[in-house]
Formats: sequence, structure tokens, C-alpha cells
Amino acid sequence: MNMRNLAVFLCSILFWLPPASPSFGGVYSQCPCPPGTPVSPETGNIECTLPGPPAQDVACKHLAAGDGFVKMADGRDMYCFGFSDMTGVMDDMVMHDGMLNANFPGPVIDVREGQDFYLTLSNVGMAIRPDLFDPHTVHFHGLANAATVFDGEPMASISVNMGSSLTYYYRVAEPGTYMYHCHVEATEHMQMGMLANLYVRPAQDGTPINGYTRFAYNDGDGSTGYDVFFPIQIHSFDPNFHDADETIQPLPFAAMKDVYPMLNGRGYPDTLNAGDLVNKNGNAAQKLDSRITATHGQKILLRVSSLATVDFYTLTVLGLPMKVIGKDARLLRGPDPDGPGPLQGKDLYYDTQSITLGGGESTDVLLDTSGVSPGAYFLYVTNLNNLSNDAEDYGGMMTEITIN
Repeated sequence: MNMRNLAVFLCSILFWLPPASPSFGGVYSQCPCPPGTPVSPETGNIECTLPGPPAQDVACKHLAAGDGFVKMADGRDMYCFGFSDMTGVMDDMVMHDGMLNANFPGPVIDVREGQDFYLTLSNVGMAIRPDLFDPHTVHFHGLANAATVFDGEPMASISVNMGSSLTYYYRVAEPGTYMYHCHVEATEHMQMGMLANLYVRPAQDGTPINGYTRFAYNDGDGSTGYDVFFPIQIHSFDPNFHDADETIQPLPFAAMKDVYPMLNGRGYPDTLNAGDLVNKNGNAAQKLDSRITATHGQKILLRVSSLATVDFYTLTVLGLPMKVIGKDARLLRGPDPDGPGPLQGKDLYYDTQSITLGGGESTDVLLDTSGVSPGAYFLYVTNLNNLSNDAEDYGGMMTEITIN
């Protein structure tokens, strides 16, 4: 056999070989809390205090990464990627429970300053796109990491292959409003829905200061105190992009145009629906509503973040003054001209009627209801073309604030 015939023969063998499959590491969650520790109904985490000295405040969460469907406010089911909450689920059931169960947005991560946070991510694969072997990560946008390996940016850290798990470790050091998302093929995976709310409560919480016991930051004087709070995340979908991903077509990155603007994964009037939204597979894929309610006289903290992949958005509230107290997980407080003191600087809070956010930004806003009449107020985007659900002439990025 000459060399040419040998090459043809070898190529024919390679052609008929089955495609390579990814290696599987198995689902394995890690949490130092004792087995059987219950999930906290307040935070959704497994929480415990390990004996010292010093005592260790621990929180654990388990997320699955996969695909699924979410229902738009005009009734359309949209193919998506996303995270789902597997906290407390037995490891040998995660592949079963997480498959085709993507949530949008993903489960809220609610942790406290000073906690050691263990986050397990399990990649359950794509049921609708079994040809995709995409790895996934969790990137805590803006949060200081214990080590680069836990950053989630795939060029400097570890990605999680299909059928495998990785437990991230964080020493939660700084309070504020953050967000998280998958950083593998970030434009595609974020457009497809792999993102969610994340916030860190300050160590000052629980200390009575000027009539408040809950605070957005460690302010020292109670100026960021609030009575009720709501996370609000901005995002939008391009249906052509989602359809192309579902039907294995080239993805239109350059032509990406978002026409389903949403708050917490819902367009109006679904933003007012207190229940879960169920998709065509019968799964409750959208668990976070955007209703904002308070009693007259209370202060409302809005933890607003944006992971929109295309546009900037400007939010406003008709009839309610907005006081901005934090930006990108930093308290708005500057150097004290009179020298160091208990307040750690001078307030740079400001009153406004609107806030503008681009992708990756967060803003902390206080709404004081003591000077307004009870009733319904609207939180909505001033980009009026985004007050629609695709072709419908109503809906989009709007919700109501009800003051009783």
C-alpha cells in the first residue's frame, strides 16, 4: 500500500469513529455544615456556625447549570440557558432535577458580610441541545474573590464540564449589591439567561441605629436603614437569537436586538404576578416577581442591577423621590473634610428622579414613603420603546409600587 492509499484508509477509519465524548466527573457538592442542616427559608442557603476559636459563620448553596424554557408576558415560550437551585437536593438526584429546569433569572444569592460561602455548581447539560458540551462557571461580578481560581472567568479560573461539579469558596468581605452570571462564552450565555441577583448584607445588620435594624451598608449612623427591600434586575431577550440557539443556527451576534425588556425576568403585567410562571414543560422557571409593596411611612431599599447585553436603561418612579446611596456595591461616602470620624467620611448621597444603568452596573436606592399618599406608583423605564413585549403595544419593563 503506497502512502496515498494509506492516508485515505486512515482518514476513512477516523471518519467512522464515534465523536469524542466529554469526561464526566460526577456531581459532588461540598459544605462543611453537618449533614441534615436545613435550608434557611430566609436566604435559601444551608447555614451553620462551626465552633472555633474563632467561630466560623458558614453558608452553602448548590446551583445546576442547564437549559429550559421561560414564558414571556405575551405568552411565548422562549428557549433559554440558566441556573436552578439544587440546595438540599441529594447529589444523586441533581442531574434528574436540574435537567431542563433553567430558571430566569437564576436563584438569588443572599449572603452576609463575614460568612464563608461555599457555592457548588453542577453542569447538568443541555437537554434541547445535546450537541452542546459547553462548560459553565459562576462569576460574582464585582465581588472580591478568595482566589483567582474561583473568579469564574475561564481564562484565569476553572470551568465546569457537563456532568461535573465545582465548589467555589468565598470569604464574603464587602456588603453591597452585586450580580452573578456565567462567564463562558459570556455574550451568548448571558443573552440566553445565565444570570441572577446577588447581594451581601452588612455586618451592621441587627444593630439598632436611629430606629432601624436593617441597612444597605455599614454606614455608622443608620442613614442607609430600610424597612423592606426588593432586588430588581434588568435584562432583555432577543427572540431571534434564542430561536437560532434552539434550532442550531448561526447566532446573530452583530444583529442582536432585544425586544423583550424585563424586570426580574418578567414583562408587565407578569411583573405583578406573585406566583411562579410555568412554562410549556410544566416547570416553574420564573420564581422572582417584581411587585414592590410597603406600608405608608416605611423606607424601601431597591437593589437595582443590570446584566443587559445590548442597551442602557433608565428607570424612574412617578411621584416617589429616589435617594441614591450606593453605586456598584460601594457606599456613596467621600473623604471627611474635618478629618476621620465615626461616619468614615462625608455623605455623597443624592436625590434624583431616575437612574441609568448599563450591563454590569448596580445602584442602591432608598424610597421614603412617609411624604406621599398611599396608593399605586409605577417603576418603569423611560425608554418608551421598551414598554412593550415584542410586538405588543404594552408591557415590558414596568412594575408597580403599592403603598398601603
